[in-house]
Amino acid sequence: MPKKLILLIGAPGSGKTTDAKLIAEKHEGSFTSYSTGDLIRKEVENETAIGKIAKDFVAKGDLVPTAIVVEMIVAAVKAAPTEIVLLDGFPGKEKQMQHFCDFLFSNNGIKLISVIEVRVNEEVAKERWLASGKDEDIFQHEMSAYTEAISVIEKHYEDKNVLKIIDGEKDLEAVVAEIDTFLVSKL
Repeated sequence: MPKKLILLIGAPGSGKTTDAKLIAEKHEGSFTSYSTGDLIRKEVENETAIGKIAKDFVAKGDLVPTAIVVEMIVAAVKAAPTEIVLLDGFPGKEKQMQHFCDFLFSNNGIKLISVIEVRVNEEVAKERWLASGKDEDIFQHEMSAYTEAISVIEKHYEDKNVLKIIDGEKDLEAVVAEIDTFLVSKL
């Protein structure tokens, strides 16, 4: 049976990682939550082959090369202990989206159920990012990469009728409840 995948996308600081973790906790044993950033950091910490390549990109705040990210994500999703997987922070650029679409088209082990965009304005995103003790220069770098790619990513997933936009500026409980209600209706 293929894994059911839900992607959570949004600006750096949008809260998507927290949202995904809270939903996975609510549905413990049914949902697994992965953060693309955490998966990459774990590879770097464990000094795997992928981690060694990724380390230089991460240090500069650059996106890790597409083929590496997709390979890592596919392995994580396939190895997930549950049928339903929430993955946040992917795709972060058009090339990642295209590469992953090609993979999904030619492989029936993973079925994309939905793409949820947690939408916040740049001011809110920056405020949250800085409040979590992260570097402002890295925020600006990641935000410009996100801004550059998001309209193409939105259009692609809209055309496939899998995009759902959630107002991420509401309080955390309201955002999580809205995402959760939507997901339950899709599954």
